[in-house]
Amino acid sequence: MTARDLAYCALFVALMVVGAKINIVLPIGTGVTVSLQIMFAVITGLLIGPRNGLISLVVYLLLGLIGLPVYAHGGGLAYLLRPTYGFLLGFASAAWLSGILLKGFRKKNFAAYLISGEIGMLSYYVLGLLYFALLSNVLLQDAQPIGLKELFTVWFFSTVWIDAIIAGVGSLVAYKVAPALNNIREGSR
Repeated sequence: MTARDLAYCALFVALMVVGAKINIVLPIGTGVTVSLQIMFAVITGLLIGPRNGLISLVVYLLLGLIGLPVYAHGGGLAYLLRPTYGFLLGFASAAWLSGILLKGFRKKNFAAYLISGEIGMLSYYVLGLLYFALLSNVLLQDAQPIGLKELFTVWFFSTVWIDAIIAGVGSLVAYKVAPALNNIREGSR
């Protein structure tokens, strides 16, 4: 990993922290939060690639777990026992998958960025919903079990359309910024 890669990773960790603090808690469920994090996770994978995107998001997750208040509602190891922690893990999945998918496109047009970003965003939900169901229904003895209807109604359908728009904006930003970033990379060689 080069110094430039480290700088990019640090920048995207910082953007995830900022994205966490720009949030709205919806009046449904318990703590359903919409933030700009999915946008920054998608941008991360699309701009710095799957490997560095994943590294950035893992660093972000570790910062929160050691107690720094970088998540939307704080930080600390206790987050691992929150059913919603899977959505935080899903940000790493979104960055990695968005980057992997974009690499697979020969032509890097806006459609390639958008498809990669939106599928990456959906992986965020897959991981988030699986973790939520597993913790609520299997691992936590005192947790309120959650049925499939409530899981999907409250934790997917209520926010997926908002996150699809946010991820689409992130894909557009990445598409517009990528040429400048590539020029910087080429100029530093």
